[in-house]
Amino acid sequence: MLNLAHYLDVTAKAKPDTTAVILDDMRMSYREVAAFARRVANVLRAKGIQRGDRVAMMIPNTPHFPVIYYGILHTGAVVVPVNVLYQEDEIRHYLSDSGARAFFAFKMFEEPARSAFLAVEGCEHFMVVSTPDDLSTPEVGENLMPLVLAAEDTFDTVQTMPDDTAVFLYTSGTTGAPKGAELTHFNMFFNAYYTSREIVHARDGDVALVTLPLFHSFGQTCLMNASIIAGITMTMLPRFETQKAMEVIARDRVTMMALVPTMYFFILSNENWARHDFSTVRIAVSGGAALPEEVHQRFRERYGIALLEGYGLSETSPVASFTVEGEEVRPGSIGKPIWGVEMRIMRDDGLFAETDEVGEIVIRGHNVMKQYHNNPQATKAAIVDGWFRTGDVGRCAGDGYFYIIDRKKDLIIRGGMNIYPREIEEVLYRHPKVREASVVGIPDRARGEEVKVYVSPRDGEALTAEEVRVFLEERMARYKWPREIEVLDELPKGPTGKILKRELKLRVTPQS
Repeated sequence: MLNLAHYLDVTAKAKPDTTAVILDDMRMSYREVAAFARRVANVLRAKGIQRGDRVAMMIPNTPHFPVIYYGILHTGAVVVPVNVLYQEDEIRHYLSDSGARAFFAFKMFEEPARSAFLAVEGCEHFMVVSTPDDLSTPEVGENLMPLVLAAEDTFDTVQTMPDDTAVFLYTSGTTGAPKGAELTHFNMFFNAYYTSREIVHARDGDVALVTLPLFHSFGQTCLMNASIIAGITMTMLPRFETQKAMEVIARDRVTMMALVPTMYFFILSNENWARHDFSTVRIAVSGGAALPEEVHQRFRERYGIALLEGYGLSETSPVASFTVEGEEVRPGSIGKPIWGVEMRIMRDDGLFAETDEVGEIVIRGHNVMKQYHNNPQATKAAIVDGWFRTGDVGRCAGDGYFYIIDRKKDLIIRGGMNIYPREIEEVLYRHPKVREASVVGIPDRARGEEVKVYVSPRDGEALTAEEVRVFLEERMARYKWPREIEVLDELPKGPTGKILKRELKLRVTPQS
């Protein structure tokens, strides 16, 4: 038997008075977090939620996240984290595809969440998550706070099996709608356990900065779950703001931080950096996108800290490889496979590559997802003979260190956030004046990549970039908004009529 929620109770019993979470002036102990999680479980049980049911949550980085997350798991139900930046159409897909029976939404995001909930059949319960001093009744659904305060704080955790699904982490390729990767209780537990014990070597008194979004696999496993298993303190920052993050690091004497490269870039660019004490930071991890060597070197020169870089995907829980503490740090390398995980380079002919030969990175081990929810064709294409095909191109050096070379997929990584061009293109094609559309990534010094949109107008239509911008901003999350939009009479195409993205990328003017 294995239920990920069990480990919150284990830590609460061993360290009841240790501070679990900090949010500015608010602090909660492990005893309090565990008790509130059990209250949430009782709320869900009263609504008929059972083992295997799916429950969605659209919650930012506040103490509500672990309380609701572990409350769902206590019942044996499956957590479906929803990106807090999403708009109605995007939320609706998560709810309908997962078959969610209940949906928790933070009050700040109530409007798009409510609209999505009302549009989905089968999602029965909508609970708005408010602050403790707000007990008002929402327009639709219920306010979670009164329900939680009235619930018992004891709960007999439902015993799930290690290979039962614990979490749906939605991801997508360059075509089609996002797919729900089913991660098991063992996937999630062992990845977090390994991170805390072998990568960051968490110890009593550690304080982790939690500003990576917890709805994302990186923040969820490497920060929240790893911290709770280790029984250390998390200081939360709902949204990354450079100045605020640096103040929190100094104020709470942060010892561990995990950020995407863009965040390190902004910290290094802050002209007030000398006013903030980073002396307590003993380990800093980078993930989510390739770390520029320049950023790595500048951070080490300024703070005396070598950034540890790793690699993984939502489908791998997410950690697949890492440069663990104590190993040689090689800028540009994603390290070596973690214990129990195999990584190889596969050539186009299906054979494994030789040392330093370039090919697709494939992975197998305890971290690989169970399947894509309700999508056997995608699962079969992704997992071949037990190997998960990442779509990323890399090489392996003779000493076992792996390096990312390029991506087969058209995925754009903007500040650590995955952006799938096809999703934006599908929206563009809904514009009444758009005939053709293509989206590509363009280099950006701060964020790694930015989004550029190319469109051509229908015959007889006058189409402007501003019209396209407004159309997209009304229908997509802010982080997907393009930096540049260019209207062409016609997009370049090959002999089969396929739009040639490589030619569009050649039109991009290099950054100065």
